[in-house]
Amino acid sequence: MSSLFNAPVSQVYSWEPSNTWIAARHGVDPASILRFDLNTSTTTPAHLAEVLARTSWDPPIHESPDSLYGELAEAAAGYVGADRYEILVGAGMDDVLDIVAKTFLPPGGRAIVPIPTYSMYGVLTSQRNATIDAVPRRPAAEGFALDVDAIVDRLPGADVVWLCTPNNPTASAESPAAIRRILDAAAALGARGPLVVVDEAYHEFTGDTFVGERAAYPNLVVTRTMSKAFALAGARVGYAIACRPTIERLERNRPPGSVTTISAALAAHALREPAYALETAASIPAERDRFGAALTAAGWATYPSVTNFILARIGTPEVAEAATLALLRKGIVARTFGPAHPLRGHLRFTVRSRADNERLVAAATAFTEEAGR
Repeated sequence: MSSLFNAPVSQVYSWEPSNTWIAARHGVDPASILRFDLNTSTTTPAHLAEVLARTSWDPPIHESPDSLYGELAEAAAGYVGADRYEILVGAGMDDVLDIVAKTFLPPGGRAIVPIPTYSMYGVLTSQRNATIDAVPRRPAAEGFALDVDAIVDRLPGADVVWLCTPNNPTASAESPAAIRRILDAAAALGARGPLVVVDEAYHEFTGDTFVGERAAYPNLVVTRTMSKAFALAGARVGYAIACRPTIERLERNRPPGSVTTISAALAAHALREPAYALETAASIPAERDRFGAALTAAGWATYPSVTNFILARIGTPEVAEAATLALLRKGIVARTFGPAHPLRGHLRFTVRSRADNERLVAAATAFTEEAGR
């Protein structure tokens, strides 16, 4: 297998720089900066101000939020088809994942991390002083698929398995049969089996889910976010779905007031009326495919995507770094992968509006033409 996937996954994540920093560093107008690195919605739901204006605050805004987040949990349960007490609410997906790590990953424990994947899994595992058991994915020619045999072999003695579908940053969906095989093998270990986390942050773009499997697999936790299709990244709301005994364990490590009253109200409304999110997700594929083809024509080969972002092969790590700098000088921010990351030499791009995407394509074309001279 290519050494591309054999790099360590610890210490490979860096927080996104602010627009202010980028503008000062690269001499561009902050208002002109386009963020292709965040995988969030590029538009704000028009009804948010109306929701806030007509919300009857209970408890009132000057008091702490409901520690059980009853309205939000009910809305999430209704949206996913679960019981309200099978829901755990957190301040964004990362908070939910952190609670999972605190609950199920002891210091000195071990977490299985198929790489490349969402970098926070490695960060959270390291923060728990646990071992990152990195399992390289299959090559790009095989769609970055999970190496199920390798994962199953390593299940004994593991505490957590981090799975992401569709996977970030490869933009590929995992095979349901592959995930089910991992769940079956983990369940066969009984009480000694690991918790299996299925991160469905990009669920709305595919419709695929393992929420319905929670009764069959008590060791399963499915996580969701309001930051992608629901366009509420700034509100910071995420949630987990699992059988009640698992949720009870997670609740012991959940802060009582991490989600604000305002955020809870916005998220509850969005989950009760999900048309905006579903329409947003349905609008992505046509522009995503056109955008990917244009980037490939510009010299940056793209991989198939089922999400709202695209992974592109730029070239050597040095070429990717040069491309990143060239984009920044034009006020365009790409998601980069550092020298220790298994996707060094690649960049990831959010699918934005056609006009925004065309600005990136023009910059990519100019870069490749200049590099070829």
